[in-house]
Amino acid sequence: MVPEDNSPKSPPPRRFIAGAVCPRCSAMDTIVVDRETDLRECVACGFSDPRPKDNRVPAAEPVTRVSRPAARRVETAAEVVRVLEPPPKRED
Repeated sequence: MVPEDNSPKSPPPRRFIAGAVCPRCSAMDTIVVDRETDLRECVACGFSDPRPKDNRVPAAEPVTRVSRPAARRVETAAEVVRVLEPPPKRED
């Protein structure tokens, strides 16, 4: 004989996703994710679906004038800079 468990069941571990917008009702901050099943659900309208997996490939770094390989190969020679003081004002 198995003893009957009458203890209250704890709710599934769910967490709100800050800033998430429901795809159905467009309400913000109403999406919760069940940590065990990875199911996302809107508490406002009842929408639910499996949480999308992040299968994106990281984007390559955009080419800029600094990140180009040619920009890294050129060594610019240092030059002396002379600071000039403005001439005194003449009174006319």
